[in-house]
Amino acid sequence: MFKIRPLLSALVNHKLTLERNGGLRKLFCMMSEGSRDEQTAKLLKRAIEENEDSDAEKVKDTKKLKAEVETTEDEKKYPKKKVVLLVAYSGKGYYGMQRNPGTSQFRTIEDDLVTALIKSGCIPENHGNDMKKMSFQRCARTDKGVSAAGQVVSLKLRLIEDIIEKINEHLPPQIRVLGLKRVTQGFNSKNNCDARTYAYMLPTVAFSPKDYDTGNIAAFCLEPETLQRVNRLFALYKGTHNFHNFTSQKAPSDPSARRYITEMSCGEPFINSNTQFAVITVRGQSFMLHQIRKMIGLVIAVIKGYAKEDVIERSWGQEKVDVPKAPGLGLVLEKVHFDRYNKRFGGDGLHERLDWECEEEAIKAFKEAYIYPSIVETECQEGSMVSWMSTLPIHDFEASATATDTQDNKDQKPVSGSHNRVPICI
Repeated sequence: MFKIRPLLSALVNHKLTLERNGGLRKLFCMMSEGSRDEQTAKLLKRAIEENEDSDAEKVKDTKKLKAEVETTEDEKKYPKKKVVLLVAYSGKGYYGMQRNPGTSQFRTIEDDLVTALIKSGCIPENHGNDMKKMSFQRCARTDKGVSAAGQVVSLKLRLIEDIIEKINEHLPPQIRVLGLKRVTQGFNSKNNCDARTYAYMLPTVAFSPKDYDTGNIAAFCLEPETLQRVNRLFALYKGTHNFHNFTSQKAPSDPSARRYITEMSCGEPFINSNTQFAVITVRGQSFMLHQIRKMIGLVIAVIKGYAKEDVIERSWGQEKVDVPKAPGLGLVLEKVHFDRYNKRFGGDGLHERLDWECEEEAIKAFKEAYIYPSIVETECQEGSMVSWMSTLPIHDFEASATATDTQDNKDQKPVSGSHNRVPICI
């Protein structure tokens, strides 16, 4: 009896152990199956994701290939040709003509023009970031706020159907492409330009005596004798002179300071918004930064009595002369000239003359709709000419200027005791 009990006890314990071990094995198997299912799920999920990524890449590659095929087809249907565009624009609200990559906050005319060229299908999208790819060149770089009625740019683009209309569809109303002409492959609008004509619209009160009450601008009328004197002074600029005093950071010995002026005069005055205006026209081979505005500013200083007439000829000498810079508002690139190109290629039967006679009416209409009203309205609201006139007493026209460039930055600040800036329209 005593021998059987330990044996039974051992058998019971062995049975319990087997049952326990069996449960463990079952549990282990269940756990193994769960782990395998989980691993399988992960692998399946990964395979699906990779498949989706692969599909996405395939779609992306397909779209890219399709775009390349379409581009190739477009290039075959509309091969790129060298052309010039006649562009007119009101510069108000823009930081000049030339595009400045990486400074999108300073919008320029070329920013909007290039965007329109891309959207209209005239150039590939990748040409927008590198304008050299389309051989882009403008005839003149206009400054901030300066307008143009006859800017010309040269570039290579696709000659699509109704090209001018399609480009203009993507441009704001104050920028318009008015004409297009085919040119030679090596044409460069800047290098092939012989001369440039600018206009400067200003209120005639600019030529009033220095003691004139600028609070009564609407009553001012330019006398014929004064206009004759103005034109006599402008005529002094004709010919080749050293204009180192009419720009910034240009030494008298710098050969590039010598510029050739063929024409400069002020036209008959006219009334606009109850105020008398006039337009100054100047034509030259090329102009430096601020040159035209300083040429006008110095004549105004002489007419108003702040400077003597001999200051103009003295400014062409070696000494530094303090030359005031007239406001930028009112300056317009009127026309660019390609006389040598027209003489060489204009009559060869293959190329057109670059004279834009057929576009004259469109140019005139654009100026009357956008450029002149913008100048008059801004002048009326801000009175930039009257404000600038109040700075003339701070210039020293008798002695040599030692800090002309510094003085230019002060030109727009009225001196103490001067007339308050008032609108010029009543």
